[in-house]
Amino acid sequence: MDLLTRIKGPRDLDRLSLGELDRLAEEIRTFLVDAVSKTGGHLGPNLGVVELTIALHRVFESPRDKVLWDTGHQAYVHKLLTGRQDFSRLKSKGGLSGYPSRAESDHDVIENSHASGVLGWADGMAKANEVLKKDDHVVAVIGDGALTGGMAWEALNNIAAAKDRPLVIVVNDNERSYAPTIGGLANHLATLRTTDGYERFLARGKDLLERTPVVGRPLYDTLHGAKKGLKDFIAPQGMFEDLGLKYVGPIDGHDIEALESALQRAKRFGGPVIVHCLTEKGRGYTPALEDEADRFHAVGKIHPDTGLPISTSGLDWTSVFGEEMVKLGEEREDIVAITAAMLQPVGLGKFEAAFPDRIYDVGIAEQHGAVSAAGLATGGLHPVFAVYATFLNRAFDQVLMDVALHKCGVTFVLDRAGITGTDGASHNGMWDMSILQCVPGLRIAAPRDADQVRAQLREAVAVDDAPTVVRFSKGAVGPAVKAVGRAGGMDVLREPKTDGRPDVLIVSVGALAPMCLEIADLLDAQGISSTVVDPRWVKPVDEALAPLAERHRVVVTVEDNSRAGGVGSAVAQALRDAGVDVPLRDFGIPPVFLDHASRGEVMAEIGLTAPDIARQVTGLVAKLDGRFESRAAEPARD
Repeated sequence: MDLLTRIKGPRDLDRLSLGELDRLAEEIRTFLVDAVSKTGGHLGPNLGVVELTIALHRVFESPRDKVLWDTGHQAYVHKLLTGRQDFSRLKSKGGLSGYPSRAESDHDVIENSHASGVLGWADGMAKANEVLKKDDHVVAVIGDGALTGGMAWEALNNIAAAKDRPLVIVVNDNERSYAPTIGGLANHLATLRTTDGYERFLARGKDLLERTPVVGRPLYDTLHGAKKGLKDFIAPQGMFEDLGLKYVGPIDGHDIEALESALQRAKRFGGPVIVHCLTEKGRGYTPALEDEADRFHAVGKIHPDTGLPISTSGLDWTSVFGEEMVKLGEEREDIVAITAAMLQPVGLGKFEAAFPDRIYDVGIAEQHGAVSAAGLATGGLHPVFAVYATFLNRAFDQVLMDVALHKCGVTFVLDRAGITGTDGASHNGMWDMSILQCVPGLRIAAPRDADQVRAQLREAVAVDDAPTVVRFSKGAVGPAVKAVGRAGGMDVLREPKTDGRPDVLIVSVGALAPMCLEIADLLDAQGISSTVVDPRWVKPVDEALAPLAERHRVVVTVEDNSRAGGVGSAVAQALRDAGVDVPLRDFGIPPVFLDHASRGEVMAEIGLTAPDIARQVTGLVAKLDGRFESRAAEPARD
């Protein structure tokens, strides 16, 4: 690591020879494999952008020039070259973020790691430079998978409108997002990769035709006059040039000298330029290259020599869903699945293997996925759109106006709901139950365990006249939490240990059921009786909840979602509407962006733990007791 340890900032790269730069690239790959194998993280994408990142920082002067990353999971090398080489706590509390972070460095501009947005950022920053008469450069690095997102093309349309506004767009083309990139754009880029090129074709044609008597030269002139049509046929970079974007490439993304030459040309050009770079995801690491599923896109802790996981967790929520989807597919021919470039991460790999003609990967295009689902439902099928909870935020308008308004039977399965922890603010699935509360007719299920995932998924796909949502957590699913009774459509998980009026009704949402039972035990130790119920379907609020709440002195809701507009708010409104005047305290996630840390550390930091909640509920009950005692002590009045 001799060379890498000497790099304290991008300008240290200027002193290295081409041979030293190649050595540095190998050192970086060795470092990444060693470091990320210990912590987990996005390994494959970063192994693929080593030379590209080196070239970018040699040609451009960050942070004066703004280098923007989409998505941010390919920015580990960028961190290394900008003075951040302590990866010992990557994605852990107090350590480096797994994405660019403004708090870490002036070299980081965009923290949001939702794909396809970088070109919009770049367009705005280039416009700001123009208005303020700055000569800074704006460089947007976008993965080919992110170009499947509609926002990228909306931005390209605007970027191309100003032919003389400098902006460099680097397309990192590795044929993959998580898995191999699909769709028409992917086919287009593949054509660019395999085309010999218009200029060479035309040169050979000119030599041949000029030797042809009589008709040769006129035919060549005709072909040359039809240059644009030929260019589109032979080298479809014309698509970008039709938009008014200068195209450079394709460039070998592992040839530093070629990359620097292309980027220098783009830097000198006084308008928008696309530099198309061909890279290999997982480059230099055999286990990643042999992983056809996603080239080690994201890994846990692994053995660096073999790439095998150091330990395996138990059954996880995603796998439970994936297995049940296969069973549903066998039982119902109308069940189809949708994924947004995340087939394996959302657990649909087995469904694809079993029913390859009944699954649709729409690319990184959640909005289109939701509208397409509405069309599938209207056409007589029942689509199940599996997506990370945080990414459904992007398709809210389509859920509202296309799916719900048209009463389409679409099931949205939200993986990684609630606090996910180590991926930081943009990946916590903490908004879905708030933003979906206002959607008329939509129903939300929050399973507490694997059995309920299976049961409630089946209940969801049985609904054919409204959208349904099934949301569950990240990681391992715990043991089953058995119900001891039923109240309306709700499961009673614990009965109060009293013959009189119970003190507290605890409304447990989803995976927090074990915590809520622990809260009840802690309250019981303080002489406070409680009932614990799992609503199962948290929207709409079960009609049996209001009369049940009326039989308790206090209602407490506990959810893995933002307190603002979440289940607690919906329960409070339902109680008001029913005329039930019982004090209610809602516990959940505060409306803040949460720093990266483990799920447990985040929950402890925000007070979403059994001891914290039990302590506050005990205080609330004590206040009620104090108020009643003081009133009882007052003398009777005439």
